[in-house]
Formats: sequence, structure tokens, C-alpha cells
Amino acid sequence: QVQLVESGGGLVQAGGSLRLSCAASGSIFSPNTMGWFRQRPGEQRELVASITSGGSTVSPDSVKGRFTISRDNAKNMVYLQMNSLKAEDTAVYYCNIKMWRFGVLRDDYWGQGTQVTVSS
Repeated sequence: QVQLVESGGGLVQAGGSLRLSCAASGSIFSPNTMGWFRQRPGEQRELVASITSGGSTVSPDSVKGRFTISRDNAKNMVYLQMNSLKAEDTAVYYCNIKMWRFGVLRDDYWGQGTQVTVSS
């Protein structure tokens, strides 16, 4: 079992910044990918950014240049630095970890989510 605990959400004005943190604990093995997803009311959950245990990152164009994902493998932490926030970034943000064995997805865990609200 793996537990993911997010922190750092809150209310911020448009143009402001927030930093989300996620602490992972439990039976974590590599290779793995940690990521942030978000879900707006009435919409599907979408990828915000992901980072592999080797440091490769993926993010959609909607956040490129504004959001930066990073991780500390020694501490099993992943971070999301969000700058130049827009009202459309308002959502519940979820931390996720995916772990593979022999190229097959073995485990997939989610945090409880943290609310980010950007006022315009």
C-alpha cells in the first residue's frame, strides 16, 4: 500500500503563485512516475504534469511555461510550482503515483486532493 498526502492548496489571486507538495509513503518501488492531475466540477480528471523516477517530465501546453514539476526521490516527495495562475486553473489537484514491474503497470495510487482556487 502507498499513501499520498497533498498540501499547499488554497486561494490565490490571478497572476499569483502556489506550490503544491505531495508526500508518498509505503511500499514504493521504481520505476515509477509521480504526477499531478486536476479535476474541475463536471469535467474529467486531466494530467497537469508528471515526472518519472529518472526525471523525465510531461505536461500539456496549457501549463507549459507556468507550472514546474519536480521531485525528491530520497524523500519520496513531488512538487508542483504554479506561477501566473489563471481562473481556469481552479480545480481540485490530485497527486498520483504509478509503479511498473517488467514494463507492466503494477500499482496506481491517488491522494485525497487539494483545492486550488484562483480568483479573477
